[in-house]
Amino acid sequence: MKILVVGSGGREHALVWALGQSPAVEQIYSPSRNPGILSLATRAEADPQDAEELAAFAKREGIDLTLVGPEQPLVEGLVDVFTARGLTVCGPTQSAARLEGSKTFAKQFMERHQVPTARYRVVETAEAAQAALAGGAFSYPLVIKADGLAAGKGVVIAADEPEARQAIQLFLVERALGLAGARLLIEECLRGRELSYLVFTDGRDYAAMPVAQDHKRVRDGDRGPNTGGMGAFSLPGLIDDQTEARILREVVEPTLDGARADGFAFRGVLYCGLMLTEAGPQVLEYNVRLGDPETQAIVRRLDSDLAEICFAVARGELGHVRPRWSDDATTCVVLASRGYPGGYPSGIPIRGLEAAEQVESVVVFHAGTRRGEAGQIETAGGRVLGVTARGATLAEATDRAYAGAARIEFDGMHYRRDIGRQADPGEGA
Repeated sequence: MKILVVGSGGREHALVWALGQSPAVEQIYSPSRNPGILSLATRAEADPQDAEELAAFAKREGIDLTLVGPEQPLVEGLVDVFTARGLTVCGPTQSAARLEGSKTFAKQFMERHQVPTARYRVVETAEAAQAALAGGAFSYPLVIKADGLAAGKGVVIAADEPEARQAIQLFLVERALGLAGARLLIEECLRGRELSYLVFTDGRDYAAMPVAQDHKRVRDGDRGPNTGGMGAFSLPGLIDDQTEARILREVVEPTLDGARADGFAFRGVLYCGLMLTEAGPQVLEYNVRLGDPETQAIVRRLDSDLAEICFAVARGELGHVRPRWSDDATTCVVLASRGYPGGYPSGIPIRGLEAAEQVESVVVFHAGTRRGEAGQIETAGGRVLGVTARGATLAEATDRAYAGAARIEFDGMHYRRDIGRQADPGEGA
């Protein structure tokens, strides 16, 4: 089987690594220049931003399956382009990808299909946003979200009115996120335990993945601004059977049923970002693809063939496949550039990559790296590496991940020291 993986980050490196374990996979292609990915895959000579060019490459090279990692090409309709050419592709259509592409669309979908979520209001001008704040419908802290895709930077948890007004000014007046922030949602801040619940689905059947817990805030103790994710962990028993049954009954199944009812059967990976409140699970957001860095933790627990699973999803045959997952625990620690999640430098040499992978069970996934002119690996993003380990216990996996991280160096490197140290990080939004 020949597989094309679209995307260039740590998630895609983890997917390529997992696909490479399959005896059915003959060759993996990637349009990325990520050196971690290209250590395992062949460079696909196609513009990674051009769906038509990627489809032409897949047709020409006889690609058996294309797997789409990031949200942007899904929202822009890459799956529709590939499907129109008769190519097998794992991912949701453009219509289904609206669940992530527009938070307003997602909220209205949840209301229509009675999927539990936070109270909200949609605003499109600074004046309307200020009026919503003054109306008293939401107490502080409250959440302000950009409607469109913002690479993990479109959410602000405002502790008080000055912070809320600052976010409104940044998004609606200064247009810091461009069109993604041209419409905002103001939401109540849910309290409880946050986690990520993901399923493979072929539009009819679904198969749940192990639960992973992400850490969005940049600093220890869940402090500081939100990021795209500073680390994640996964282990059996992270939620009890009763809670999982409620998630399936109240969130996953109504979402998949609702998608079919609305005419866009969802096929691919459905990611439900949840808050486990006293009233039960509530949806913070949908993603229409695997998370990052949750993927790094989840695929390290996969004991069956990822290529077989994704092919079954794409062909509508998931009911014939039963993914198997390890009872081990996994931890992923993200190493970030100085300044992230704000501006950051690039081109900083990275040392210790090979040494890190000499720690038992450690795999270093490249998220934002490139190969410099002299051939050395250097930084090329805010989130640079995901040091990921597996162990018999969460403590063992976490200790191994941090032992690996301690062997890596680059100027300005920073990372959280509490990933996987506690199975319940407390309150969030």
